[in-house]
Amino acid sequence: MTPTVSVIMVSYQTRRLILRALATLRDATPTVPYEVIVVDNASTDGSAHAVRAEHPEVRVIRLARNIGFGRAVNVGAARARGGYLLLLNPDTEPVGDPVGALVGYARTHPGHRIYAGRTLHPDGTDDGRSVFGFPSLWGHVCYATGLSSMFRRLRWTNPEELPGLDRRVGGPVPAASGCLLLVDRALFTTLGGFTPDYFMYSEDVDLCHRATAHGAQPVLVPAARVVHLNGAASTGVRKRVMLLRGRITYLRLRWPARRARIAEGLLVAGVAARALAAQLCGRDSPVREVWRQRADWRAGWPPAASLDPVEILDGDPAQPV
Repeated sequence: MTPTVSVIMVSYQTRRLILRALATLRDATPTVPYEVIVVDNASTDGSAHAVRAEHPEVRVIRLARNIGFGRAVNVGAARARGGYLLLLNPDTEPVGDPVGALVGYARTHPGHRIYAGRTLHPDGTDDGRSVFGFPSLWGHVCYATGLSSMFRRLRWTNPEELPGLDRRVGGPVPAASGCLLLVDRALFTTLGGFTPDYFMYSEDVDLCHRATAHGAQPVLVPAARVVHLNGAASTGVRKRVMLLRGRITYLRLRWPARRARIAEGLLVAGVAARALAAQLCGRDSPVREVWRQRADWRAGWPPAASLDPVEILDGDPAQPV
């Protein structure tokens, strides 16, 4: 039977998490036919072997090196058979039947073409990170001045986190996270998948930006829920640096050059102000190390033209598009 939806998981050193995610997904008994494709980014913890051993129904594609999230999803999407692609992080556990909820909504509301679910803390509260607004110059001003931190619950001063959105109700949103994201496969193909310039972070904003230009309207489906075990709680230096590299890359790819330079300057000012405040208060905050690594994140991610081709060690051949 041809699956209705292809669930794509990208794995990197997540053996324990991905085995748990696959088991809980199977136990959730999705109400629509589905397949699962795991793209392993050259893990050294035996993830690919373990998935094949414990979940022989899952299609595993093992890559020669870690190529990041978006490019790995593109590899899985090229081998997908479903009419929809569902991107699902390996550090998630379903609540109810998120696959059925997303596909059911997509079938009755086909015009949106991109569908986000809710990502929850382990205690069941919404982590506020499954949907967000597009980056704006005003949002960067709020970050640089600290308004977005001081008045985080106000939409006017924190436009990207959408603090006024009732996630229990849902509705149209500007952009959605790739943690739990259903996209019409035809649209994904038309867009050429994720832009390969991103290694991690902001590739989902970029996808929604380009999809909106093609007439899509991302929407939050509140009945589709997963517990996000690790991502929302991670605030380490490495993640912050990657977030900033993704943001800089988005600005340079999608904004006019002068406007992008102004926004980049505001980002730098915001990080500098936070690092200085931490130093003056004597706090050992990660932002101080993030500031010291500013040369790395200000460079953004390397452009796609400079990247090596994707090398697949083993896995299914690509499906014809």
